[in-house]
Amino acid sequence: MNTGQSETILFRNKYRIQSTRLKGWDYSHDGCYFVTLCVKDRDCVFGQVSDGGMILSEIGAAAYSCWMAIPRHFPFVELDQHVVMPNHVHGIIIINKNDTNVETQDFASLRYRYRNPNRFGPQSRNLASVIRGYKIGVKERGIQDDVAFEWQPRYYDRIIRNEKELNNVRNYIFNNLLNWRKDSEFVPS
Repeated sequence: MNTGQSETILFRNKYRIQSTRLKGWDYSHDGCYFVTLCVKDRDCVFGQVSDGGMILSEIGAAAYSCWMAIPRHFPFVELDQHVVMPNHVHGIIIINKNDTNVETQDFASLRYRYRNPNRFGPQSRNLASVIRGYKIGVKERGIQDDVAFEWQPRYYDRIIRNEKELNNVRNYIFNNLLNWRKDSEFVPS
C-alpha cells in the first residue's frame, strides 16, 4: 500500500528511510542543484519575516555568512539565488569542475551524468559534501554563540536540467519571503 510517505527498509536489522537521492545519479559531476535545508521541528531560529524582508537572528546571520563562504571551502562551487528563511534555507548550488566532457554549460545532462551507483565511493567534492560542510559550519557558529538548534538530518535537492527550470527556481526563491505565510514550512508564532 502506498501512503505517499518515504518508504522504510531494514538495514542491519533496523528500519531506515530510503534515500531521496536520484538512483544512479553522480552528484559529483557538473550541474545545477536546487537545495532546501530545514531546521529540526521547523523551529524558527533564523529570524522572522517582516514586510517582505528577512530580519536575521544571530544564527540566521551565521547561516547567511556560511552560505556565502561555500565557494571559499569548495572552489568548484558557484552560488546562485538563495534565501535564509525563518526555519529553512533555499539555494541553487552549481557544481562546475570544468570537466572536458560536459555538453551543457552548468546544466545537468542525463546522458553523461548517469553512472552506475557507487554506494561506498568517496564522499568529497560532491553535493553531499558541500551540504555537510555548510551544516557543520552553521552548527559550529551556533555552539560558539550558545544558540541551541539542530538541522533536520536530510535535505531536499532537485536537479535543474535547463534554463527554464533554473529561472522558475530563481523566481520561487526570490519570492519565498513574500509567500512565507503560504509556505509549507510556515509555522505560525
